[in-house]
Amino acid sequence: MSLIQAVPPKPRHRQPLKKATNLTLSVDVLDDAKALGLNVSQICDQHLREVVAQAQAQRWRSEHADFIAAYNHTVEQEGLPLDTWRSF
Repeated sequence: MSLIQAVPPKPRHRQPLKKATNLTLSVDVLDDAKALGLNVSQICDQHLREVVAQAQAQRWRSEHADFIAAYNHTVEQEGLPLDTWRSF
Protein backbone atom coordinates (compact mmCIF):
# COMPACT_ATOMS: atom_id res chain seq x y z
CA MET A 1 0.00 0.00 0.00
CA SER A 2 1.55 3.29 -1.10
CA LEU A 3 0.89 6.05 1.36
CA ILE A 4 2.61 8.91 -0.36
CA GLN A 5 1.15 9.96 -3.65
CA ALA A 6 3.26 11.94 -6.06
CA VAL A 7 1.44 15.26 -5.78
CA PRO A 8 3.09 18.39 -7.12
CA PRO A 9 2.68 21.75 -5.41
CA LYS A 10 -0.62 23.58 -5.96
CA PRO A 11 -0.67 26.16 -8.73
CA ARG A 12 -0.42 29.81 -7.76
CA HIS A 13 -3.60 31.89 -8.06
CA ARG A 14 -2.71 35.39 -9.12
CA GLN A 15 -3.54 37.50 -12.12
CA PRO A 16 -0.87 36.60 -14.68
CA LEU A 17 0.86 39.19 -16.80
CA LYS A 18 0.21 38.89 -20.51
CA LYS A 19 2.75 39.07 -23.31
CA ALA A 20 2.02 39.23 -27.00
CA THR A 21 3.46 36.36 -29.00
CA ASN A 22 3.19 34.87 -32.46
CA LEU A 23 1.69 31.43 -33.02
CA THR A 24 1.44 29.38 -36.15
CA LEU A 25 -1.96 27.72 -36.33
CA SER A 26 -3.73 25.68 -38.96
CA VAL A 27 -5.80 28.01 -41.13
CA ASP A 28 -8.89 25.78 -41.17
CA VAL A 29 -9.04 25.47 -37.38
CA LEU A 30 -8.39 29.17 -36.87
CA ASP A 31 -11.13 30.08 -39.35
CA ASP A 32 -13.58 27.73 -37.65
CA ALA A 33 -12.70 29.13 -34.22
CA LYS A 34 -13.22 32.69 -35.41
CA ALA A 35 -16.53 31.72 -37.05
CA LEU A 36 -17.67 30.28 -33.72
CA GLY A 37 -16.62 33.43 -31.87
CA LEU A 38 -14.03 31.60 -29.79
CA ASN A 39 -11.29 33.53 -28.04
CA VAL A 40 -8.25 31.80 -29.54
CA SER A 41 -5.81 33.59 -27.24
CA GLN A 42 -7.67 32.55 -24.12
CA ILE A 43 -8.07 28.96 -25.31
CA CYS A 44 -4.38 28.66 -26.23
CA ASP A 45 -3.37 30.18 -22.88
CA GLN A 46 -5.59 27.79 -20.91
CA HIS A 47 -4.48 24.72 -22.81
CA LEU A 48 -0.81 25.67 -22.53
CA ARG A 49 -1.33 26.23 -18.80
CA GLU A 50 -2.73 22.68 -18.48
CA VAL A 51 0.11 21.17 -20.51
CA VAL A 52 2.69 23.02 -18.40
CA ALA A 53 1.02 21.84 -15.16
CA GLN A 54 1.08 18.23 -16.40
CA ALA A 55 4.75 18.51 -17.38
CA GLN A 56 5.61 20.03 -14.00
CA ALA A 57 3.73 17.26 -12.19
CA GLN A 58 5.56 14.62 -14.21
CA ARG A 59 8.91 16.27 -13.48
CA TRP A 60 8.07 16.48 -9.77
CA ARG A 61 7.12 12.79 -9.66
CA SER A 62 10.32 11.87 -11.49
CA GLU A 63 12.54 14.01 -9.26
CA HIS A 64 11.00 12.60 -6.07
CA ALA A 65 10.44 8.98 -7.16
CA ASP A 66 13.37 7.61 -5.14
CA PHE A 67 12.22 9.26 -1.92
CA ILE A 68 8.60 8.20 -2.43
CA ALA A 69 9.63 4.60 -3.12
CA ALA A 70 11.93 4.54 -0.07
CA TYR A 71 9.27 6.02 2.21
CA ASN A 72 6.61 3.62 0.97
CA HIS A 73 9.02 0.71 1.49
CA THR A 74 9.68 1.87 5.06
CA VAL A 75 5.95 2.14 5.77
CA GLU A 76 5.36 -1.33 4.34
CA GLN A 77 8.13 -2.75 6.56
CA GLU A 78 7.50 -0.76 9.75
CA GLY A 79 3.95 0.57 9.43
CA LEU A 80 2.87 4.15 9.89
CA PRO A 81 5.02 6.13 12.35
CA LEU A 82 2.11 7.01 14.71
CA ASP A 83 -0.13 4.03 13.93
CA THR A 84 -0.19 2.78 17.55
CA TRP A 85 -1.91 6.00 18.68
CA ARG A 86 -4.51 6.03 15.91
CA SER A 87 -8.06 5.78 17.29
CA PHE A 88 -9.91 4.90 14.09
